[in-house]
Amino acid sequence: MEIDRRTFIKRISWALAGIITTLGYSACRKEIDAVYTVKGAVTNKATGKPIKGIRVSYNSGFSYMYGPPPAPHTLKAHVLTDSKGGFKLSDRFSADELNLIDDAPTLPVFVSDVDGEENGLFQSEFFQVDFSNAQRSRNEYTVNMDVELTEIEN
Repeated sequence: MEIDRRTFIKRISWALAGIITTLGYSACRKEIDAVYTVKGAVTNKATGKPIKGIRVSYNSGFSYMYGPPPAPHTLKAHVLTDSKGGFKLSDRFSADELNLIDDAPTLPVFVSDVDGEENGLFQSEFFQVDFSNAQRSRNEYTVNMDVELTEIEN
């Protein structure tokens, strides 16, 4: 079976076009995914003292503009604050997972007291963290955010 030169060139052209398209798509796909990091400290609003054992978390799925989502909701990633109230919350998100509020890319962050009365009882807080002015290094966006929680009186 002999293939003429024109048919051979067409087949090679189609194969190369398929390879280039696939490589181009995967290169673009890597740029869409990025690591989004929120770091800071959680303190007692009344005393200014750091609070250990507070959970800081991203939520997967829907955005709730007016407060925490109704239970049950799924945490995408979470961390607990250290003895100095510090935290660093990081996770990978694609562009379609970001919320756009007034054209600013945001992610919902929940801050909640999960250790019971061990370090006092504190009211949970909900934030839409704006990443439009985030520090960028390579494929990571970082926002600094300090949180003050209100202690719940018995």
